[in-house]
Amino acid sequence: MTSSGVVIGVDIGTSSTKGVLVDLAGHVLHTVIKEHSVQRPHPGHVEMDGSLWWEEFQHISRELVALAEAPIVSVGVSGMGPCLLVTDKNKVPLRPAILYGVDTRATGQIDRLNAQLGSDAILDVGGSSLSSQAVGPKLAWLEENEPGVWSRARFLFMPASWLAWNLTDQYGLDHQSASQCTPLYDTRTLQWHEPWTDLFRGSIKLPPLLWPGQKIGAVTDAAAAVTGLPAGIPVITGTIDAWSEALSIGAQTPGDLMLMYGTTMFLINTSEIRVTHPALWGTVGALPGTWNFAAGMATSGAITAWLRELFGSPDYAELLHEAASSPPGSRGLLMLPYFAGERTPISDPKARGVIAGLTIEHGRGDLYRAALEATAFGIRHNVEQMRSAGAVITRIVAVGGGTQGDLWTQIVSDVTGLEQEIPRITIGASFGAAFLAAGLVSSPDITAWNPVKSRVIPNPAVSGLYDDLFADYLSLYPATLEISHRRSALQSQQTSCTPNTPTSLGRQ
Repeated sequence: MTSSGVVIGVDIGTSSTKGVLVDLAGHVLHTVIKEHSVQRPHPGHVEMDGSLWWEEFQHISRELVALAEAPIVSVGVSGMGPCLLVTDKNKVPLRPAILYGVDTRATGQIDRLNAQLGSDAILDVGGSSLSSQAVGPKLAWLEENEPGVWSRARFLFMPASWLAWNLTDQYGLDHQSASQCTPLYDTRTLQWHEPWTDLFRGSIKLPPLLWPGQKIGAVTDAAAAVTGLPAGIPVITGTIDAWSEALSIGAQTPGDLMLMYGTTMFLINTSEIRVTHPALWGTVGALPGTWNFAAGMATSGAITAWLRELFGSPDYAELLHEAASSPPGSRGLLMLPYFAGERTPISDPKARGVIAGLTIEHGRGDLYRAALEATAFGIRHNVEQMRSAGAVITRIVAVGGGTQGDLWTQIVSDVTGLEQEIPRITIGASFGAAFLAAGLVSSPDITAWNPVKSRVIPNPAVSGLYDDLFADYLSLYPATLEISHRRSALQSQQTSCTPNTPTSLGRQ
């Protein structure tokens, strides 16, 4: 184990790639960010060019290497997911990567696979029901809709494993990411589920499985030449960004719940036993011997960014000030945050956003606050579903760009009645990847790397108001369901929508 040096952590996100240079005591020395956008070639399709991930890694790595004043001793990687990037036999991407649950193209395949395999059996094996988050239906969609691509597909990658491959020439995937390839992975045996894999993979060679913090290989001479990294230093296997983010704040003890504030909202509850529920994602943990209930909202910060654009792109600080001037309850407004469908707990890609109670007296501060409150109601909905399924939640840690201001986190605590810890460092997944990378060369302690900075305490004076609003929130979805589904059907008749839609949305 070395006692000196620095590590690099790089995360491929929905709206940007972020890299950090961190010393072995956990001090962030430098940060580099490259913003990017997703493509939306058709309604419900959300994609990104996988070659961009490696290009941006090279740019960020060279910049961080130039800034390093100590030897770089290891590399960490993470990325959004679960995504689906398929390549040919030479590891050349065959099409843009199909992104995680925000891509809802495979609804027909979900219905077919549930009928074919049995929804109860899928839940029992994979820990999760099929949803837009699952990789299996997207593979089935690819086979049915792009046979030319499918016939040439030989390897499967996610952002972290794609970076790891380019750095080390080693093909692999972490168990956590694999557990979201439902129904290909068996969360009981921690292996690919062979009775079903042949139904999905075609000629694809499924990757060997490792844990996120394990060494997958060493930086090759070719990778060193284009990244500036020293050849031969170790690279971790890496994992999906939300799990790397949970690692970055130490939310890995049974009873912990991570809230990740960003373009979308993500929740991870850690357990020491395997947990399943049809409305949630039961996954393998990022650390051996842990399991998770995970939940995700399709939009959160994305809605505030949409509102900001409608308002003429004022500063977020200005909008937050106006929202803070609007009272709890947003002067009678109530919003459903289903602007891109919804993931958990309703798993309805055809759900649509609703703003109830609008009058000409409402201002943009009211609308902005209503969006923040809608996210908080969505969090409460997921938390209550977790608890009803048997989850134990004893500690909540918040992370992500949305934690930088006080208003959003306070609203979430007020709506949910839950205290939140805010750690010193909230840059997230890239820091988590750096922490895992440091584990290859030293024995880092995340409580020393990232101690708690502050706590958000619920205001009991508004709990009754928010209890009443939450009851209306739960009623609003079924009351508008049929109308929203008809609107969704009408929208899906469009042959295309604007590509390259920006999604640098939620990191206020």
